[in-house]
Amino acid sequence: MMMRSALLLAVALVATAPPARAADPARGEEKFAQDCVACHTMTGEHGLGPGLRGVIGRRAGSLEDFRYSPAMRRSAVVWSPATLEAFLAEPQGVVRGNRMPFGGVENATDRADIVAYLARGSPP
Repeated sequence: MMMRSALLLAVALVATAPPARAADPARGEEKFAQDCVACHTMTGEHGLGPGLRGVIGRRAGSLEDFRYSPAMRRSAVVWSPATLEAFLAEPQGVVRGNRMPFGGVENATDRADIVAYLARGSPP
């Protein structure tokens, strides 16, 4: 009987939990403007960092007209929503030795929103 009560309580908690929040590309654009635009653009032009338009599906360090760090050029990373989220969380953890002077975006919701914004500017 106690097991059944615990099971019913667990089901009730799951049933009343708020649904997962969908990533918001409009909010991601705002966060990009706050955290990323000092070095990156979404126009295809480069700033201090490479342009990020069309980044999803691109191999890291692969744009011929940008001077990447040797670590980024050697990396085998292909940018996907998952690799971008991990990189935004801890850039040195994904590509150790990259030159990006940025410690990462701590908030998971902010990272998801930025990735959703970057995905909007990438080919399907």
